[in-house]
Amino acid sequence: MLIIADDAVFAGLENGEAPAGLRLVPGGLETPDIMAMLRMLAVSIREAFEPAAWLVVENSEVVGMCSLKNAPCDRGSVEIGYGIAPARQGTGAATRAVAEVLAWAKTDARVAKVTAQTAVENAASHKVLERNGFTQTGHRHDEEDGKLLCWEHQV
Repeated sequence: MLIIADDAVFAGLENGEAPAGLRLVPGGLETPDIMAMLRMLAVSIREAFEPAAWLVVENSEVVGMCSLKNAPCDRGSVEIGYGIAPARQGTGAATRAVAEVLAWAKTDARVAKVTAQTAVENAASHKVLERNGFTQTGHRHDEEDGKLLCWEHQV
């Protein structure tokens, strides 16, 4: 299940606190620095577009996050990023979360295409996207992340 992550949710996560009625996965989601960066990204996207980020929740436990990396461009394309806490990886949570994002995208007239980028060696993430009907469209080199595969899904 996805729950929209607003600024108050991010503030709690930065302090290691789950939203009311939920608990955090043991070991947490991300470092406070990464969580602060994700919060600032969501704030900047929310200036032009909402929703910007979601919590991935399974059995009342926050196990990961999924977010937009940009507001839709003039052609209706949005890029997503997602991550599942190490303690819950390999359970299908990412596949289910991306499926929910695609279901949302199909209902939002502002979105025509969802894209993603994965590290070449991240086979698990490749499977998440393939299982959700994404098509690999090419690759690019990123100064920070190295060689990335580019993916897209028309909605």
